[in-house]
Amino acid sequence: MNSMYSQKVMEHFKNPKNMGEIEDADGIGEVGNPQCGDVLRVYLEVEKNERGEEYIKNIKFQTFGCIAAVAVSSMLTEIVKGMTLEEAKKLSNNEIIKNLGGLPPIKHHCSLLGAQALKKAIEDYEKKKKQGGKI
Repeated sequence: MNSMYSQKVMEHFKNPKNMGEIEDADGIGEVGNPQCGDVLRVYLEVEKNERGEEYIKNIKFQTFGCIAAVAVSSMLTEIVKGMTLEEAKKLSNNEIIKNLGGLPPIKHHCSLLGAQALKKAIEDYEKKKKQGGKI
């Protein structure tokens, strides 16, 4: 089983980065794939940088899923931490795959979950901000 995954995927699966929950998160995004059962929840903490741009100060995740789902979630957090929201919105699943050193084609849907959960968390943050909620 391990031979179908890159060394980087196995590192992130065995030692996931930024796993957990952010209490009072500024944005939360959750997605799932009913066909494989993977579920990913992303928590964001957003602040403004010295240029007044909103950026991801902190990001954590909770994943119920396979090796690829956990690795994708971990790599996602490593890639986008410190990015502005505008940069993070542009993140594609292919960038996650590339940073992991590849994924088997049958597991590419896991990278889509990562990108979608991030976008939903940013949308949740922006919706709360518009409504004058906690940010």
